[in-house]
Amino acid sequence: MYINFWYPICTSAELGTDAPVRAQLLLSRLAAFRDANGDAHVLSDTCVHRGGSLSRGRRVGDTVQCPYHGWQFGGDGRCVNIPAMKAARPPARAKVDSYPVQERYGIVFAFLGDLPDPERPPFPEIPEFGQAGWRASGIEIIELNAFYERSMENGLDPAHNEFVHPLQGSPEFDPATTEYTEVPWGTRAHTAMARARRDKTELHSLRPVPEDVTADTWNQGPNLLVTRINLSKTNTLTQYFFEAPRDESHTRIFFINMRNCMLEPDRDAQITRVNLAVAGEDIAVLEELRPQQTPDTRTKELLGPGDESIVRFRELLGEWRDRGWRIDLHAVRAKTANTAFAIPSPARRESGNWVLDTIPLVPGARHD
Repeated sequence: MYINFWYPICTSAELGTDAPVRAQLLLSRLAAFRDANGDAHVLSDTCVHRGGSLSRGRRVGDTVQCPYHGWQFGGDGRCVNIPAMKAARPPARAKVDSYPVQERYGIVFAFLGDLPDPERPPFPEIPEFGQAGWRASGIEIIELNAFYERSMENGLDPAHNEFVHPLQGSPEFDPATTEYTEVPWGTRAHTAMARARRDKTELHSLRPVPEDVTADTWNQGPNLLVTRINLSKTNTLTQYFFEAPRDESHTRIFFINMRNCMLEPDRDAQITRVNLAVAGEDIAVLEELRPQQTPDTRTKELLGPGDESIVRFRELLGEWRDRGWRIDLHAVRAKTANTAFAIPSPARRESGNWVLDTIPLVPGARHD
């Protein structure tokens, strides 16, 4: 798991105006809440007083109030009121990490890391969203009992479709028709999917000429997977999977499907049903993989044709590890009983004197 990327926290619908919402990502608890203007904020979920959970508190004006002793924290993470101190100003150390937030596509995203704005990886855009001729089917939440890297690699893998996806017609994989290219913060595979074992899938009417069917799959960072299925020269589905790694064996996926065909609103349910059924085929395999986590060395797996994107994805993870962005899962587990950690926020670059320790990170090989 890696800091310094944008992650989905919750849906806009989940985050009401009355109570904060808890999210668990990167082995950490986060508290999301809306201020009096309705703007979303995301904070570390541990009150620096006595360890109370802010996400189990309540909103008071523009603050979230700890349920233990009533300390109130603003959207910038600073404590603005300590009831036991009466009118006295809270000390400078009375602060928690606050993360940059963007609310887009009906999802609240937070940048979980300490990089200043000019140095951050780009926000994950959906260029089709809101554009004429395109329709979103809505947000679907997939609770996956598997490690997110396994899920990401599955999506980048063009060879698995033939054996995992009869609902897509079990398209055969031909290495000769697959092209691999670099994209910003990721890798991309373009595959022709003409040879299908089953022609009569539910959406077969959208691909009248099987020879025209192609698929493009790429990642942006460690947790955004995009699959574009060109069912014909005019009919396209583009699927965005924003993955929120909770821990080593649980991932929450925020799934948005965009389409430029079957645009009638009453088709949303059909498209969603088909997509979730296909996702179910993946889930059945992913939740049985062993080891649950991606092996640390390629010698523990025998990679071959069709694994080019997986190899490149792992190389990218290695580059981000070398930057010092990888969370040390073993150190977190070893110390979590008596230490409360926080994912470092940008404010830690500007000031010191923090109460909570930074979540342990694997030492980087270089700094740039």
